[in-house]
Formats: sequence, structure tokens, C-alpha cells
Amino acid sequence: MLPWGGLSCCLSAAALYLLGRSSGRDAEILKSVTRVNQLKELAQLLDAECILPLVVAISGRVGSETPITCELSGLRGVVVEETAEQHFLKHNDAGSWIQDSALMLSMSKEVPWYLDDGTGRVNVVGARGATGFVLPVVSEVFEESGRSIVRGTLDYLQGLKMLGVKRIERLLPTGSSLTVVGEAAKDDIGTVRIQRPHKGPFYVSPKTIDQLIINLGKWARWYKYASMGLTAFGVYLIAKHAIEYIMERRRRSELQRKVLAAAAAKRSGQDSEGQDDNAPDGTKRDRLVPDLCVICLEQEYNAVFVPCGHMCCCTSCSSQLTSCPLCRRRIEQVVKTFRH
Repeated sequence: MLPWGGLSCCLSAAALYLLGRSSGRDAEILKSVTRVNQLKELAQLLDAECILPLVVAISGRVGSETPITCELSGLRGVVVEETAEQHFLKHNDAGSWIQDSALMLSMSKEVPWYLDDGTGRVNVVGARGATGFVLPVVSEVFEESGRSIVRGTLDYLQGLKMLGVKRIERLLPTGSSLTVVGEAAKDDIGTVRIQRPHKGPFYVSPKTIDQLIINLGKWARWYKYASMGLTAFGVYLIAKHAIEYIMERRRRSELQRKVLAAAAAKRSGQDSEGQDDNAPDGTKRDRLVPDLCVICLEQEYNAVFVPCGHMCCCTSCSSQLTSCPLCRRRIEQVVKTFRH
């Protein structure tokens, strides 16, 4: 039987090792990107740069010419997500009420926006698909259901109790500080923008570039240590299984040699005593085979054969029962009788 526990640990260690290498590679790439301290220098850098695409890291505050005003919080932002969840109690098969929810509404809005550091502006395109982009929750409101008696009765007969609607607003507000790592380019009218590169990192995060590098390095080390631990544990399980298998094979080989030696000694003793050769075949066969338990092959058996004829058992190895239910019950009864 294969050591599935050890193999699973080794496979998990390999997966963590690959994740660690990926995180470490991303950290090294972020170290090598061009850092732009002032956004006004980005246009000049694009004109002077001979090798394209140019991957840069910029920082600034979020701004827009047409910001969105949220209905619940009243805040202004450039990316808004609104969700509405219907919360209710439902009657399960056990007769109790359990709480559940269902999504009623999911809506998102985005307007053109840019980063501004006081020296210039850079448009940001496709930020919602970037790594590290998270919209913070700015408003969370629970509106209780106002139902009529008739509606409430119908819901109750269907096994439902409406509790209310939970509305959540997530927003990227104007004025918030962001760091963007991506490809810098110019559009048809010469406006500088930053976008997802065809090959390379694309980050939009409130953390600085140095914080991103440190965070990726921590994850890479954690994956590395976890991979080493799982590898060691998996090798231990596999080695333990292999040693137990080898020892079991040796024990069975030694026991088999003992049985054959005992049978040969008994046969030679019978021949030397000059016993009657005309004895029945069954009697001769019983004399040649030692009365050992077929499970442990060490002690004489003290339990009868079970009805299905699968095995016999001695009290010392009574825990090693056959998988046959009839054998198991019969052996347990016999062993219990001998122990008493």
C-alpha cells in the first residue's frame, strides 16, 4: 500500500516551493522597475527611453474630472461597487430555523481617473484587474423588511422569515494615496497613462513600492520554510512506511523458515520413529503441519476455524481480525471464551 500521507506532504511542499519562487521572482522584478519620483518626469522619460515597454512605479493621489457621488455615504470616488443581500430565516428538514442570504443586486461603476502628485497627472487604465487592488467598505446599512401581514404569512407558509436587506458600498475615494506599478505609454493625443504590461507586474496598492517588496519577500520566505517542513515530514512518513514494510517482510520470511524447519524436524522425527506408513492421508498431513496460528505464525492456535474457512486465530493476535463480518464475529466470540 502506498504511503499516501507522505506523498501528499511532498506534493504540497512542491506547490509551496513554486509559490515561494513566484513571490521571490515578483519581489526581484519590483526591485528592478524604474521609480519615478515626480510625475512630470514621466513624459520626458518616455521620450528619452529607447527600450520599450517601460515598466515604472509611480505614486500620487486619486483624482477625476467626473467623480461619482455615493448614495449611502455621500462620499465621492472613482470606482464604486454596490451590493444588496436579502437576509432571511429558512425552515430546514430538522424543524429548526437557520439564517441564510441571497444576493439581490451587484453593481459597479468606474469613471476615468488619474494620479496627481502636484507636479503632473498620469491616467490609470484597467486598475480593477491589478494585483493588490482592493476597494474599502465605506458604508454598510441593514434595512429591516417592512411587510404586510398577508405577505409575512405567505412567506411563513413557504418556510421563510424575511429579516431585511443589507446594502454595502465599496469605494475608491478621491484624494486617497496609491502606488501603481505598470507600463507607461502615451495615447494618440500624447497623454501619458499607465496600464497593464503585456509581460510584467501590474500592481495598484495603497502600499509603497518598498512595502510591496518587503511583503513579497516575507511570503517567499514563509513558503520556503513551509515547503522545507512539509518535505521533511513527508520524507519521514515515506521512510517509516518503507522501514515497516521491510521489517514485516523480514519477519514473515523468518517465520516461514521457522515453520518449514519445524515441519522438516517433525517429519524427520516421524520417520525415525518408524510410524505406520499406512495411516490415512489426512492424519499424515496434520502431523506434518505445525499447529501455529495462521495470522501471527508464532503461537499455537487456540481457536477453531470460523464457518467460512478464512482463518483461525490465537488470543495473542486477536486484534488482527479478518475483514469478513462473519469471521470477525466468530473470532471475537471464541477469543472472549478463551480469555474467560
